[in-house]
Amino acid sequence: MPQELNTQNLSAEKIEILESRPENIGFALDERPEKTPDARAWMFPDAEDKWQEITWREFRDWCHRVAAGLLELGMTKGDKLAIAANTRIEWVIADFANNCIGGITTTIYPNARVNDYAHILSYSQAGFALVENPETLDVLLEAESMHAKNPGESPLKAIILMSNGTDLLDPRIVTLADVERRGAQRLARDPQCVREAIAEVKPDDLATIIFTSGTTGLPKGVEITHDNWLYQSAAWHTLGLLTEDDVHYLWLPLSHAFGKCLNLISISHGATTAIDGRVDKIFDNLSVVRPTAMCGVPRIFEKVRAAVQTKFPQGGVKQRLSEWAFSVGEKTTPYRLAGKKLPLALRPQAALAEKLVFSKLKKLMGGRLRYFISGSAKLSPEVQRWFYAAGILLVEGYGVTESCAVTFFSKPWEPQFGTVGKLVPGSSCKIAQDGEILVSGPGIMRGYHKDEQRTAEVLHDGWLHTGDIGTIAEDGTLTITDRKKDLIKTSGGKYVSPAEVESTLMAACPYFSQVMVVGEGRKYVSAVVTLDRDALTRWGANHGHEELDYAELTQLPEVKHAVTNYVERANRTLARWETVKKFVILDHELEVATGTVTPTMKVRRQAVMERYREEIDSLYND
Repeated sequence: MPQELNTQNLSAEKIEILESRPENIGFALDERPEKTPDARAWMFPDAEDKWQEITWREFRDWCHRVAAGLLELGMTKGDKLAIAANTRIEWVIADFANNCIGGITTTIYPNARVNDYAHILSYSQAGFALVENPETLDVLLEAESMHAKNPGESPLKAIILMSNGTDLLDPRIVTLADVERRGAQRLARDPQCVREAIAEVKPDDLATIIFTSGTTGLPKGVEITHDNWLYQSAAWHTLGLLTEDDVHYLWLPLSHAFGKCLNLISISHGATTAIDGRVDKIFDNLSVVRPTAMCGVPRIFEKVRAAVQTKFPQGGVKQRLSEWAFSVGEKTTPYRLAGKKLPLALRPQAALAEKLVFSKLKKLMGGRLRYFISGSAKLSPEVQRWFYAAGILLVEGYGVTESCAVTFFSKPWEPQFGTVGKLVPGSSCKIAQDGEILVSGPGIMRGYHKDEQRTAEVLHDGWLHTGDIGTIAEDGTLTITDRKKDLIKTSGGKYVSPAEVESTLMAACPYFSQVMVVGEGRKYVSAVVTLDRDALTRWGANHGHEELDYAELTQLPEVKHAVTNYVERANRTLARWETVKKFVILDHELEVATGTVTPTMKVRRQAVMERYREEIDSLYND
């Protein structure tokens, strides 16, 4: 059953928004078209990479056609639809359509390993699947063969292919276009079929099983109900985060809770969502769709900062101009944060920095951006301050999949670097004696799919044990320090927060791609690092090493010398026992295919420790 809403210290208006949330996602899908049917709802690239637009009425009608098509395929309430695709409008349509008829969306990261596909298909017993293209279809069929001796034993009754262009030899395979066509025919015969299905869905019915890309072990299936999602949407609505004039750019994986949460938030606010999950297209798209808001993960913002810092040759005019502009921006930061006017002497410098440097950076981001929001992992305060120096707001939110993505949020109009903001309205939070963050409220998952033992380990008396360590300030803002299980204890008895050290290193060196701190039971802290391919290639071109490939560049003595200087710079801001004494630079980046990172690019610590045991041991041979 949905957990109790905490109405303490909430205004009557906010309580009304929270308590009047729709009963299910199908009803929520109706609310916006009833208010603004002809307003622009979504923007998305077509097959020729031209951006298309649809209204809220068109979006709902599209969802209903696909919902009716799923009914025609034989789907009924409680059936599971596994979706393996990158972020695109068809993912959203299928997900909403599935929820309209009481179906349960089961998420699979399209870049996950075949073993993860097999685990999710077996564990969820999904009867239907939707895949993006023939390549993903091949992985799905291979995974299916791993958990069923023959196709006849597989629970998969139908497999929907988003694209055309493959021989549909398996009789279960249909295209999404065909599902939509069948749905239109069904609605012509039975106009109320989807409406009747929506009416049968209850608030505590399952909407989604999100299989987390955990950094340890096999993915766990987090059960999220219709009311979990709709509470999150209503809670964000009380904050007034977006308006009907906003354009939100969405590229985050929809296999992740944050993505689905954002879709419902956009519907409740009436904002336009420009959707395209191709990471390599993000910066090209920003100048085209010109968003006013975008959510992302720390690595994206780190890459933007690194690209600016490494764009020009060291010591050149343009590089020195950029450094000067950001130094001016840093001087203006205290005044802007306090809402005060700049001193007279600083105003012309700030205006010149804006004209020569910051305006160009903002133009690359579309020129209309009001703020970025970072989530999924710890964001360095230094990265936040860098963006703010340029006049670009970057704030942070916090939540876990089990709490439906976002439980704390730093409001753009009151940024506090290093914190994840305050609790969303209607939830509760407390800090356990060991520092663990505990949360409760209507956004908390129902439990782990088919896993009562793991559910009992994290859900006690209505409180979710997040596994994260943090502190809450007097004003209610939360600061995350680390994962409870990731704390390192050196042989000297000192505890070290890997996340804190890693974010400090990432902020200090624009060439780092991934950093993993080690030192459990050792006499000092060391690190395994990888270098950003694009940034290092630019460095090589600027320093006469065009003939060397990426792997060769990583092992140059001058590269190691430069990295040493960056590490020493970071060490100056760390406690003595936290400082990184030694490091190893890998000649390749960590990849999903090797199992060293998750599909969301979080480092799998144990996998890295095992795979690079010799390299790590060599750091402690003296």
